Amino acid sequence: MKHAARNQGSYILLVDDDTSLLKLLGMRLESRGFRVTTAQSGQEALSCLAHERPDLVLSDLRMDEMDGMALFHEIQRQSPGLPVIILTAHGSIPDAVSATRQGVFSFLTKPVDRDELFTAIDEALRQAPGSGDSDDDWRAGIITRSPQMERILEQARMVAASDVSVLLTGPSGSGKELMANAIHRASSRAKKPFIAINCGALPEQLLESELFGHAKGAFTGAISQHEGLFQAADGGSLFLDEIGDMPLTLQVKLLRALQERQIRPLGSTASVPIDVRIISATHRDLDRAMSEGDFREDLYYRLNVVNLKLPPLKERAEDVPLLAKYLVTQAAARHKPFVKGFSSEALNLLAASAWPGNVRQLVNVVEQCVALTSSPIIPEALVAQALTAEENALPSFNEARANFERSYLIKVLKITEGNVTQAARIAGRNRTDFYKLLARHELEPSAFKPGGDTPMGKVDPMMS
Repeated sequence: MKHAARNQGSYILLVDDDTSLLKLLGMRLESRGFRVTTAQSGQEALSCLAHERPDLVLSDLRMDEMDGMALFHEIQRQSPGLPVIILTAHGSIPDAVSATRQGVFSFLTKPVDRDELFTAIDEALRQAPGSGDSDDDWRAGIITRSPQMERILEQARMVAASDVSVLLTGPSGSGKELMANAIHRASSRAKKPFIAINCGALPEQLLESELFGHAKGAFTGAISQHEGLFQAADGGSLFLDEIGDMPLTLQVKLLRALQERQIRPLGSTASVPIDVRIISATHRDLDRAMSEGDFREDLYYRLNVVNLKLPPLKERAEDVPLLAKYLVTQAAARHKPFVKGFSSEALNLLAASAWPGNVRQLVNVVEQCVALTSSPIIPEALVAQALTAEENALPSFNEARANFERSYLIKVLKITEGNVTQAARIAGRNRTDFYKLLARHELEPSAFKPGGDTPMGKVDPMMS
């Protein structure tokens, strides 16, 4: 094994059984400033990996004893997430598709174009998780090699340099909070707090108190003064997740706070100046919500200065193997250190799945596989079992939300015997909003009055 001079730059392990090509390619890489170690076989490469971890492996496909794909699979067992580029004089489109689905970063055909090779190497090094590039620390939590996601990240980094409000849209589970956190870390506010709150998870009064704070005695149970999240995030960023679910009355107060750059806690007569950057997110169609009167147009334009739309995972299928390897490493470290990764067949199955629940669903599948496996390499059958369980047990977020919402409405209407005023009060909504909810779910309050025909057949048993 020959060790080249340790120039400044990333460390590449170069593997080829053709010594002349190995020397030529090694010289090209060193001229670009890379540190290079060469190996003439897959076994020699693995021996090197046992002592050092390169930033990238560049391997020929056709080699005696252990070919490039066999070497790749062994590398992934030992070092999940280490990027591998395969070179071959026998390339074909099916080979390339199969290789990239299994997690190979790039598949290039010899004689490889010099610029194409360096572009692939630069891209792999830039996107590799844990690459150690401090310039990329801001996006460290986002694992991707999708060109679509890379374009969005580039926009996010540019927008982070200013202080404008950003609205993140996209399906549930697509990573909107991670993107919001990345924007914060790339901004001049990075050393100040990043505070997140789900606007759809709390009743109106509690959400108002959480955001704006309250004075002692502002309402029953307010036994002391409470500083809200706007004050807690002072100087930093406030992430308003599921902003589309914020009640209209609270939207008015939020708009005023953004316009005046000050807040008034519940029960207080004094205003408090605020200095926060607002990043918001929603899976809802806000254009439709505005047309239906559920979302204020003036607030929408205040929040939507820049819009970044995150794609569903099915549109970035090339990220699935990379994400799966990263997630299995994290899960194994917490629960089962002996687990090293997925079999190539298991990765193929993961890459070919539709992922209606997006990255959040992938996290669930990986966690389930790690919990159930008894072998270091997770087999295809276990992945298939986990995917089936997810499909059977996991409705889409929108479906689950709608089912819960309808069941909840039925519950409060039963309690109040169809009295809309009382039901709206329990739900923390005004009468207008509550009637809109009833209309959306085709519920008639009179059906819940004594003697009415209550739609019991549709009640969620967990809510009854």
